[in-house]
Amino acid sequence: MPISQVNSNIQPNYNQAAFTSKNSRHDKFKKEKNLNKTGVLLSSMTGVGVASALIAKKQGFLMNPKVIFSQSPKNWAMLKIFNKHKPDAKLMEIEEPQILALAAGSAAGGLAGGTVFDDKKHFKSKLRETVNQLLGNVLVPVICVGGVSRLYDKYKRQILSCVPQASGEVFSKSVKYFNKALKVIPSAAMTLAALGAGIVGGNKLSNFINEKIYHKHVDRKIKKTDFAPHVDDLSMAVTLMADKSPLSTAITRTVPAFLCVPGYQIGTHRD
Repeated sequence: MPISQVNSNIQPNYNQAAFTSKNSRHDKFKKEKNLNKTGVLLSSMTGVGVASALIAKKQGFLMNPKVIFSQSPKNWAMLKIFNKHKPDAKLMEIEEPQILALAAGSAAGGLAGGTVFDDKKHFKSKLRETVNQLLGNVLVPVICVGGVSRLYDKYKRQILSCVPQASGEVFSKSVKYFNKALKVIPSAAMTLAALGAGIVGGNKLSNFINEKIYHKHVDRKIKKTDFAPHVDDLSMAVTLMADKSPLSTAITRTVPAFLCVPGYQIGTHRD
């Protein structure tokens, strides 16, 4: 019986193996990258959470877990907002010192997370980003907005006396709301001007630090994520400029969440 010859022209597909190996490495890198980001986010949140708890304790709120979890979440120090039916109820205050403490907690958590979940060779770049975030993205804008807010508070009566008011019936709701909206314009304009100056000034300070201290010429541009921490500046301005209300206190309660961003930026930063 004739034996059929085996086709020796069939070659092993090395390209397929190489492609599979490349995909495997890519998936592994992607998984590690996702783990890094998730871990850093959790560590930043932990840092902010610890700072929030310390602030609440210093302001006289009970931090006993049994007491906390026996209450409704709306009565927790970090979530409680102004109630016009209980105007004298104690509320957690968030102003300049508290904002800086929360930012420091976020930075510490993000740096710790970046150290654990990222390659150690990026540690120095994360330290540099810590300085950039705390000084450029937090301290300078807070100083600018806080200074303008207190200036407004000092001269509030004189400023509001210059705001024109529409005439109309005494009990006309539309006129009343319109006049109230007009009185918000000065504080809003001053806040935005101070915030803009703080963001630009903070960015220039970051570039100066990189060049003069770290001897790295980095033209650090203003990024979208740079605006997240400035919710604290807006809330601080609202706290100092506006009358206490459910809206103003609700805005301040978002500050810890937004201040997780600097820590996340620090932990995920790589040169």
